[in-house]
Amino acid sequence: MTWLITGGAGYIGAHVVRAMTEAGEAVAVYDDLSTGDSGRVPDGVPFVHGSTLDAVGLRRAMKGLSVRGVVHLAAKKQVAESVERPLHYYRENVEGLRTLLEAAADSGVDAFLFSSSAAVYGMPDVALVTEDTPCAPINPYGETKLAGEWMVRAVGQASGMATASLRYFNVAGAAAPHLADAGVFNLVPMVFEKLTEGAAPVVFGDDYDTADGTCVRDFIHVDDIASAHLAVARALVGRGPGSDLTLNIGRGQGVSVREMIALIGEVTGYGPAAAPASAPRRPGDPARVVASADRIREELDWSAAHDARRMVESAWAGWCLRRPAARRDPAGVRPAPLTTTGARPA
Repeated sequence: MTWLITGGAGYIGAHVVRAMTEAGEAVAVYDDLSTGDSGRVPDGVPFVHGSTLDAVGLRRAMKGLSVRGVVHLAAKKQVAESVERPLHYYRENVEGLRTLLEAAADSGVDAFLFSSSAAVYGMPDVALVTEDTPCAPINPYGETKLAGEWMVRAVGQASGMATASLRYFNVAGAAAPHLADAGVFNLVPMVFEKLTEGAAPVVFGDDYDTADGTCVRDFIHVDDIASAHLAVARALVGRGPGSDLTLNIGRGQGVSVREMIALIGEVTGYGPAAAPASAPRRPGDPARVVASADRIREELDWSAAHDARRMVESAWAGWCLRRPAARRDPAGVRPAPLTTTGARPA
């Protein structure tokens, strides 16, 4: 059975490709390279350069590669950009998914796994977010992901495809330095960037009703995200036609922004230089968003394997691979050698 992984040249997609190929699954990558890098696609894995808006190209790829399963990760995913360009996000994320689902159904695909997001929940006022927590997205990005879940479920039931939607929480880390996130849109790389520039990291809001006043989030290693995809993909093959799963992918443990910044300072050797400056709250930031990870454990016997320290260590190795001058020893005198297991020389 061949799995077509859309967005497989991107940050998360490349990790899913790695996990599935190492487990012996046959995969092919379909990516428009708008944010992906074809260099992330392993040798021997078929690669098709194309858009999910290209119905003809999708059908050609599915037929030519004998695709029986789809893992859909290709999407636009920046919250602020989605507010500025909502029509662009609806076109890429919703119309692109509609086109892909139509091609998959027409091609006789048996299983479809959709990359969703915890953004579908909006601002949940609960200690742990379960899959049954009401969805109330507060930005166009989250809206497109929720609409995508509805579409995937409906098409699966109508066509007989087994489907799943995976709601990611805060993704960080790297399985290998060359696979690290090249973007600077999430907390960990944003702190790395500030430290590299010699500036203080910024905490947006220090007066929340949490233990240290800063927001609490569920950070999960991208390698755990990848292993969850493998587990769900294999489970879909054995489930009945038209069955559907909706699963949180998180650790079920909260880490505050201040705690994460302190850990980054410790791991990177920047120490006191990582002391954050405070800025006003950003609109729409909930105080706490932490996953309940019970359902995927009960359904598939899956749970996350990496802690926050490993996320930061692996992400830092990837950051320094691209920016070797950022690495320094604890005294801050000179760049320290890259020692993380599996790291490539800079």
